[in-house]
Amino acid sequence: MVARGEIARFWSLESLHLVSSDGGAESSALADDNGSEEDYSYEDLCRANPRYLQPGGEQLAINELISDGSVVCAEALWDHVTMDEQELGFKAGDVIRVLEASHKDWWWGRSADREAWFPASFVRGYIRQCRKHTAMFTVAQLATIFGNIEDIYKFQRKFLKDLEKQYNKEEPHLSEIGSCFLQHQEGFAIYSEYCNNHPGACAELAGLMKQGRYRHFFEACRLLQQMIDIAIDGFLLTPVQKICKYPLQLAELLKYTTQEHSDYSNIKAAYEAMKNVACLINERKRKLESIDKIARWQVSIVGWEGQDILERSSELIHSGELTRVTRQGKSQQRTFFLFDHQLVACKKDLLRRDVLYYRGRTDMDAVELVDLEDGRDGARTLGVRNAFKLVSRTDDEAHLFCAKKPEDKARWLQAFRDERRRVQEDRAMGMEISENQKKLAMLNAQKAGHGKSKGYGGGCPSAPPLQSLRPVHQRHVTVPASLPQQQVFALAEPKRKPSLFWHTFNKLTPFRK
Repeated sequence: MVARGEIARFWSLESLHLVSSDGGAESSALADDNGSEEDYSYEDLCRANPRYLQPGGEQLAINELISDGSVVCAEALWDHVTMDEQELGFKAGDVIRVLEASHKDWWWGRSADREAWFPASFVRGYIRQCRKHTAMFTVAQLATIFGNIEDIYKFQRKFLKDLEKQYNKEEPHLSEIGSCFLQHQEGFAIYSEYCNNHPGACAELAGLMKQGRYRHFFEACRLLQQMIDIAIDGFLLTPVQKICKYPLQLAELLKYTTQEHSDYSNIKAAYEAMKNVACLINERKRKLESIDKIARWQVSIVGWEGQDILERSSELIHSGELTRVTRQGKSQQRTFFLFDHQLVACKKDLLRRDVLYYRGRTDMDAVELVDLEDGRDGARTLGVRNAFKLVSRTDDEAHLFCAKKPEDKARWLQAFRDERRRVQEDRAMGMEISENQKKLAMLNAQKAGHGKSKGYGGGCPSAPPLQSLRPVHQRHVTVPASLPQQQVFALAEPKRKPSLFWHTFNKLTPFRK
């Protein structure tokens, strides 16, 4: 029993948990919304004391916590059955108070009023074992393989505890679990990072598994923990599978819940909430796949100026040829690429039509779309057809564009509306791509294009894939599914003999069905 106001520290597979009883000032500071527990990761301790990062740091941390008067407890991950009186038997989930941890393999602890030795490995997992072998794994490799699985563990631990509180063991049909999903729906967003990282984790593991010592190491970890006969990649797939199953399970529960049930409305709301979570994960995955192609597209553009396209944009909405009319009445034929937040203008090379030169961009957040009727434009005293304007919100500046055909104009007007809607949806859903992911995409694109000269010596600047713009509620909710893609441009000059650019583009475009 933990004394009143005393801090108990739980050492488990993925994190160090600080638990405090009610009452004291220190207790109230540590307690979470439920008034009992708050989780701290092993990394938090390491940041406070870098010595814990060294080999043997975990054991050092435990002993120092014990010596300073803290109560350190280990949460058992696996059953330990023994006939030896000097060993402590327990079941998975039991909490064992650690009294002494000077030996790296066996700790002395207390459980159910009995003190004895127990195997330290039964409260450790793959991650801890990998961290101990610094000669085999770099910090970057561990981050790639395991992603944020420790954050998921902490979240699921709290979610499970709250879910169990809502479950009626005596009368299961009276349980009310819908509110628990609604309470934690924002927390499920952490699965997005893990799901997006999972393909990279599989690739990293596949590379390591080609070497015998890594295969033997991971198998030894599994046997040490007495885990079921599934390879590590199977265990790492579990979070991806779990987040996919929640909407299906809630849909099944809703199917067999009567509308008169007190939890019906919450279950229905929870089902919609978890569908949206899965949708958000899918959208982020799609965006990550898109930014790699966009980065390669930017690298292929000759004379690029200013910030990278990924600094503000993450998907292509529409593209094609338009005629831009200046204030002086000069017409300029340009190829335009409409991304979220910005419109990029490029000019084709006179001799090599597959080469594009950068010719500026327009901030879509700072302009308004104005449709123009066929006739004379008052500002330029010109006769225009199939025209529209982008007018600045802050001054009198306006950009006049003309399409070749009415149907081309209609597609552009719809694309501008789609761009604004997509920006609003992304903001509402909290859709963001991390700076590291953007930098990595640009770095990979630059490496891929290293040694290839731009302009006449470079390859054709294939456009990034055009994104599907269906409403959020109509998008896929399974992970990891890719959305159907469409072709980016239509030929602007159908009577002209197709150039090498279009031949290569039609042949190699990865998103064309």
